[in-house]
Amino acid sequence: MLTVTVPDADLLERLADLSDRVEFVIWDLLTPLPAEVAERVQVVQIGHYWGSPDRWRRLPEATKLRYVMLPSAGYEHAVPHLPAGVTLCNGRGVHSTGTAELAVGLILASQRGLMAAIDAQREGRWHNPELPSLADHRVLVIGAGSVSDAVVARLRPFEVELTVVGRTARPGIHAVSELPALLPSADVVVLTVPYSPDTHHLLDADGLAALPDGALVVNVARGRVVDNDALLAELVAGRLRAALDVTDPEPLPPQHPLWRAPNTIITAHQGGNSEATYPRVAALLRRQLEHLLAGEPVENVVVAG
Repeated sequence: MLTVTVPDADLLERLADLSDRVEFVIWDLLTPLPAEVAERVQVVQIGHYWGSPDRWRRLPEATKLRYVMLPSAGYEHAVPHLPAGVTLCNGRGVHSTGTAELAVGLILASQRGLMAAIDAQREGRWHNPELPSLADHRVLVIGAGSVSDAVVARLRPFEVELTVVGRTARPGIHAVSELPALLPSADVVVLTVPYSPDTHHLLDADGLAALPDGALVVNVARGRVVDNDALLAELVAGRLRAALDVTDPEPLPPQHPLWRAPNTIITAHQGGNSEATYPRVAALLRRQLEHLLAGEPVENVVVAG
């Protein structure tokens, strides 16, 4: 029988029908793992919106640990804390729907001037400018994973010209090496890539400078994928616009100038923070446990133990 820790009773309830084959233990890693359980735990499911990094220090208490399951697609934060020999699986697909919804919402809010409309409403002022549409514009989606797929699927009905960029070229996808040639014609850039040394400042000062005047930068990836200082300079100059669900640093300090940059919308890393997350985490963990019980390889391995 597998022994698996889950972070809360909600996830346990969603998987209760597996209890005849899986021993579930609620463990949020805030308190010590009971000694009689520690030697049986093989799988640890990390909770949604993890909180304090201090929790990672308790992972070695599970002395027979084989797998750590993340609810997030991003995993760079977990790698330094992973015990030797343990396999790390990310939550690819869990947040794709929520993140894509927010990306499209940010684009529409920016293109159709919804923030200015809300300000005018509060002032009782009739505000009726001519604004850019989303239709007939060129949208460049940087990233070719599950979030990108969900963003692209939602943008197609808006009658845009879509270009997708991945690590390497393949049918329907351009290589990241082509970005210098693609950026100058992009009206909207949507970043969906995971963070790694290869994607650090992927959109740097030169890339931002290559964008046409008035272009919109939408970041639902990680803050450090964009050179935020260079982006701030472009925003303050009034040349570019931004809609950011992630920033660098994060959380963004109250006095950071990015909060007050013109033509900028900031949400507080809300892409995957919706009620849609919980059934999707449960569905993924269910599949992972079924794989293990059947002696099959697990999904979404990002660090092999």
